[in-house]
Amino acid sequence: MKKVTSALLALTATPALAASGPFFSLHNTDFVVSVSFLVFVGVLVYFKVPGKVGSLLDARAAQIKVELDEARALREEAKTLLASYERKQKEVKEQSDRIVAGAKAEAEAAAEQARKDLVISIERRLAAAKDQIAAAEAAAVREVREKAISVAVAAAGEVLAKQMTEEGATASIDAAIAQVEAKLH
Repeated sequence: MKKVTSALLALTATPALAASGPFFSLHNTDFVVSVSFLVFVGVLVYFKVPGKVGSLLDARAAQIKVELDEARALREEAKTLLASYERKQKEVKEQSDRIVAGAKAEAEAAAEQARKDLVISIERRLAAAKDQIAAAEAAAVREVREKAISVAVAAAGEVLAKQMTEEGATASIDAAIAQVEAKLH
């Protein structure tokens, strides 16, 4: 209630009530201020200030509209660029995924080929080892045979030398010569 009362008292205590004397007198400040205000508004109208202010405001509004249009255009261009970069990023990611998958596939293929090559290499080495073992066995058998033959020949030579007489040796030589002649002709 106190607020309403103080508001009413503030409204009733206006400056117009503070002036004394008749209203249309140069001694009345309210009249002088009113006339000065009307002259001021008249000067503003005479020099077309409201039109100039309006044209300035219209120009500013047009400039703001142009700037807003430019901002919209820039925003659309930025959206387009962003979409383009996102698309490119997606393409690059897909390409890198394909490259990684291809590299993995190549690595697996290379590993599989290395396993196959290792198996083939092991088989070749085993075959070479078997061939070496067979050659060594054949050489050992040949050596044993040669040794056995030389031992047998030496033993036969000793036996023949003990049993051979001069006449038998001559007959044996003649028979060997005849046999060589028969084979050569």
